[in-house]
Amino acid sequence: MTDTVLNVKDLTMHYTTRAGEVSAVNDVSFSLEKGQSMGLVGESGCGKTSIAISLLKLLPDNAEIKSGSIYLNSTDVVPLKEEEMRRLRWSKISMVFQAAMNALNPVYKVGDQIIEAMEEHGRVETNQQAREQVADLFKLVGLEPQLMDQYPHEYSGGMRQRAIIAMALSCSPDIIIADEPTTALDVIVQDSLLREMIELQKKLDMSMIYISHDIAVIAEVTERIGVMYAGRLAEFGTAEEIFKHPLHPYTFGLMSAFPSIVGPKRELTTLPGEPPDLISPPTGCRFHPRCPYANEICSQEVPEFTDMGGNHYVSCWHPLESN
Repeated sequence: MTDTVLNVKDLTMHYTTRAGEVSAVNDVSFSLEKGQSMGLVGESGCGKTSIAISLLKLLPDNAEIKSGSIYLNSTDVVPLKEEEMRRLRWSKISMVFQAAMNALNPVYKVGDQIIEAMEEHGRVETNQQAREQVADLFKLVGLEPQLMDQYPHEYSGGMRQRAIIAMALSCSPDIIIADEPTTALDVIVQDSLLREMIELQKKLDMSMIYISHDIAVIAEVTERIGVMYAGRLAEFGTAEEIFKHPLHPYTFGLMSAFPSIVGPKRELTTLPGEPPDLISPPTGCRFHPRCPYANEICSQEVPEFTDMGGNHYVSCWHPLESN
């Protein structure tokens, strides 16, 4: 039996801007088991990172969780105050941020920043104990322990990303969210980093949420994939099912937009149009203005998130298997 460490139910989060209210996340539901990895994939602006900061409640001043629940183990974090939430961050759920250089304070040594997170959550009693633990963390992520006494600008991009992973691991959280963990890294470093993260997850029995616009990267490191479009989950299922049998036209479009190194050559296809303005999103299915199968009901009613068998869910009036 597996244990559910995260259960998100009907999560809705909006931003308030001068132009109006941005419908960033709407009625999103999913769960994550202990030791499981899942990915969130979709175009820029589809709500992936907004979900991540909602889970951690690192919301900017103009953002608000309108409804829904986020159960971290047995605790719903939505009604928690900031002081209560600070005790859960890093110790129960942590995040590998996209811009590693911006996530590290440039005027403090990298090791001291990790030690600060450990001291804040009562994980160490002495500075010597803290340094020993940081040294162990650095070895775990493939960094030389002596690097803890250097500053962020002295690290390469891949080294900074590894340091951020070490920081995320510092308080032994149940869940780590990795937001575009390989952005701006060359493909060799990307591959090495992803392999190390997979090994770390298995070794430490952690749950992972990967966020990326690159569905190929997501498929390499996750067991389950959620496909986001315009703030909603369009499809959710195992990585194998999503790749072999995509049900949503948007998922199929994403799959057709990147090349394969096996099989005959084929022309890449792109999705027509652009993602909608989330200040005034389309009625009904938000994908209908770009969907080749759309008809009247698609523009009028929101499709239910339906289990098509084998825990493969899709929100579509015309899933591809029925076309």
